[in-house]
Amino acid sequence: MTPQIAQRVAQVIDQTFDAQQGQLFPWATVLFGCGIATFFSLRFEPDGPWFLGAFFVAVFGMCLARNPHGRRALGWGLLWAAAGFGVAAVRAHHVGAPVLPYRYYGPVEGRLVAVDRSQSDALRLTLDQVRLPRLERQHWPTKLRISARDLQSPPPIGARVMTTAHLSQPQGPVEPGGFDFRRHVWFQQIGAVGYTRVPVLRTAPPDRALWVDRLRARIGHSLQQRYPGATGGVAAAVLTGDRSGIDQYTLRTLRISNLAHLLAISGLHMGLLSGVVFSAARLGLVILGLATGWRIPAKSCAAALALGAATIYLLLSGGNVATERAYVMTAVVLVAVLLHRRAITLRAVAIAGFIVLVHRPESLLGPGFQMSFAATTALVSVFATLRAYPRWHWPRWIRPIFALVLSSAVAGLATAPIGAAHFNTLSQVGLIANLLAVPVMGSLVMPAAVLAALLAPLGLEALPLSVMNWGLNWILNVADWAAALPFAQRSVVKPTALVLPCLAIGALFLMLWQGRARILGAGGIVLALILWTQSDRPALLIASDGALVGLETTNGRALSRARGAGFTARVWMENDGAPRDQAQAAQMWHAEPIWVHGTQVHAIAGKRAAAQLDHCDADTVIVANLPIAPEGPCLVLDPKTLSQHGAVAITQKGAVLTARAQNGVRLWSPKDWHTPVSLNWPTAGPATP
Repeated sequence: MTPQIAQRVAQVIDQTFDAQQGQLFPWATVLFGCGIATFFSLRFEPDGPWFLGAFFVAVFGMCLARNPHGRRALGWGLLWAAAGFGVAAVRAHHVGAPVLPYRYYGPVEGRLVAVDRSQSDALRLTLDQVRLPRLERQHWPTKLRISARDLQSPPPIGARVMTTAHLSQPQGPVEPGGFDFRRHVWFQQIGAVGYTRVPVLRTAPPDRALWVDRLRARIGHSLQQRYPGATGGVAAAVLTGDRSGIDQYTLRTLRISNLAHLLAISGLHMGLLSGVVFSAARLGLVILGLATGWRIPAKSCAAALALGAATIYLLLSGGNVATERAYVMTAVVLVAVLLHRRAITLRAVAIAGFIVLVHRPESLLGPGFQMSFAATTALVSVFATLRAYPRWHWPRWIRPIFALVLSSAVAGLATAPIGAAHFNTLSQVGLIANLLAVPVMGSLVMPAAVLAALLAPLGLEALPLSVMNWGLNWILNVADWAAALPFAQRSVVKPTALVLPCLAIGALFLMLWQGRARILGAGGIVLALILWTQSDRPALLIASDGALVGLETTNGRALSRARGAGFTARVWMENDGAPRDQAQAAQMWHAEPIWVHGTQVHAIAGKRAAAQLDHCDADTVIVANLPIAPEGPCLVLDPKTLSQHGAVAITQKGAVLTARAQNGVRLWSPKDWHTPVSLNWPTAGPATP
């Protein structure tokens, strides 16, 4: 590059970023997140050269940051990206904990730290201080999670319990490139999952260590006893974050109606509670000041009281990731009020996002982080734009209604594609359901909850709890009505890996960049939607244990089994954008071998079918759910072989994909994946439906 060209490039950079002065702070969080995303997108564990490269990028960024004008902003951007990469790496290594090396059946003992429900409606217990007597001590997981299928009422939080359980390693993706459950529980330090069919015995009472969790459990149990059924379960979820009392039917109706966000203690709940406390405290302090003549800084004192209430709510909610995000955002806003600064700005959103990502960088990959900050950023951006226009000339009583409709629409549009990408569903009644439910949550449920908390020490909480019960019943009735509509929900196909990053970059550029060039962000959004429409599903899918095979046909995906491997079957068909009953999908499966790109595929299940197969040919693949060794040059995919590759997929073009190749070999990968091995799949011609 000649000096003239280099000088011209520097001038363009300076002019571009100089025009954004005062508006670049949110991009620091965006680039910090890009560094985190780079770490998690790698298909191998970065080693010394990668960290050395990140260090040199940071040094180069620091050198650029010493320059004037736009090059300074570019340097800070490189520095933040390198920092994000490093923070994610430190966090991934810091939370490392033992993972169960093989299947285990025997006695299990530990301290109960959390209770929730599995997708089969069974109570699910999370234990720490684990003891597995039949396993070497160095292999004991830090935490484990078991489903107690016959347990009706859980032991108290903090109690030591014991049972006999079937345990295994956390499972990997159900298809190549899919959601990596191993990575998810790695950051929770859960090293084993399983189930028990025998009683769970309490061996020691709760100690003093988990007093906040025990208080949460008592509040949740009291609410469920006072209001049996779905209402009590939802009340416990809203106030304490305990969802163990909510059945699958209620969850399904709330998700279809796009009201499931009311269960998560997130920005809505934290904002409503803080807003109620702030408004009530400010009004009370103003009245007190007028009555006594004292000079009370009512606004600042009310903000401090609201921050205290939000902190107590955080402790009572269990402090999960969603609640932490909401608390940080609320705290940033209230601190801004204390400092007499504008509270709700993109800068405040960026600070909250940065704090959350430093604390839990892995949350960047989750739908909770993506949806909450997408909604918040979109709302702040839209209302900041409206602030630049003259005041509305509508009647005063219409403005709150317009603000409610607009905020629901903006939040829905911002979160809909993210929810569809993660859950393969798109609610078509979410706007009207939220318009009917959210005002009740804000005007009745949360104020009544605050009043009940204040009156509970006096034994006068019955009336406000009754008001809260009425409001929750209204919300549940709205969910039932909306979910019953024939057009309530639409299924969508799983997008390719590039769709969400492209969508996020386009949307962020549209909202954060200043000037006419921001319209380029709309181009990124359009490109993402075009890529989504071009997403193809695999012609053939094979489960990671060989228990299920799925063939894409003109009428949908045919499955090799009508029962068993139900979770895998459901996820496959949801990702296809065509959910259906597993038994119906199995009816399309033919008993004779299937052909995929010129390769004959046999699906074998059970010892009898395996015993009948004694020979196979070179162009044949045998998929079995138990170890087999037929004579012949065929490829055998039994549990032992598949443990080295994970789930397998054959694309419409004949490419062979494995979970190991697509998701990579990382810290959370099983030991079998760390040994080099190849999958020699025989391929020839076009697929046969």
